[in-house]
Amino acid sequence: MQRLSLEYPAGAPAARRALAGVVGSGDLEVLLEPAGQGRSTVAITTSVDGVNDIWTAVIDRIFANSEQPAVALEINDFGATPAVVRLRIAQALEQAASGPESA
Repeated sequence: MQRLSLEYPAGAPAARRALAGVVGSGDLEVLLEPAGQGRSTVAITTSVDGVNDIWTAVIDRIFANSEQPAVALEINDFGATPAVVRLRIAQALEQAASGPESA
């Protein structure tokens, strides 16, 4: 297992928590928590060795816009492609932007 931690400037905290995907063959899960104002963190655990440069490039593109909400992402990967990574993160960000969780 490989672990990678990244940090990015961000806007206001996300509105709520979110979950996208599941860990399974060729997929990943993204757990999203609102973070403190102005910073996003990404913690990646992957079963694939030697992919830090690819992960960094994909995540850098997603967080290139500092207008993204401040989030703490935990990503658990089991061999997902970059397209699936982008999809799952987009799904989690969309859920988190939808407002407070209902009770």
